[in-house]
Amino acid sequence: MRNYDELQAAVQGTVERFGGLDILVNNAAGNFVCPTAELSPRGWKTVIDIDLNGTFHGCHAAYPYLKQSPHGGAIISIITMLGVSGWPGAAHCAAAKAGILSLSRTLAVEWGPDKIRVNTISPGPIGDTEGVRRMYIETGRGELEARKTALGRFGRKEEIANAAIYLASGLAGYVTGENLIVDGGRWLKYVAA
Repeated sequence: MRNYDELQAAVQGTVERFGGLDILVNNAAGNFVCPTAELSPRGWKTVIDIDLNGTFHGCHAAYPYLKQSPHGGAIISIITMLGVSGWPGAAHCAAAKAGILSLSRTLAVEWGPDKIRVNTISPGPIGDTEGVRRMYIETGRGELEARKTALGRFGRKEEIANAAIYLASGLAGYVTGENLIVDGGRWLKYVAA
């Protein structure tokens, strides 16, 4: 994701193998917990390079092929509502995710005439992932974090996959520039720690 030439080669290889490109999902992410005052410029740059620059690289490399898609192209980038609200201890990741949202909305307008739809998904905590295990379960915060959602539970991987399928399909043919929040109502209900 950080090396444009390598990413461009991967996109080209995909097109050569499958004959075209209809959908791009940007899902690479780097993150670690660190108070901003202690965050090194290198740590900041690393996360921005993976998340924000990597998303730009993917979109840029895929653009000519998505433009040629007979179905219209679809770009889906995975972000988080914490990028919109702020993310104490992860300013680098919050800034990157907010940048991806802004980039996606810009591309939705710029590339809409090329029949490319550009959207984001903001997942909440997904229970069957390494991140939730490390950040919440192993630290004893699992129950609290689950209660922070209106539905009172962690999400499941397939719930995010279903959102991506929707945004990639013709069912969302008139949806672009949108941030689909799939967090069990977490952004609506926040229980203080």
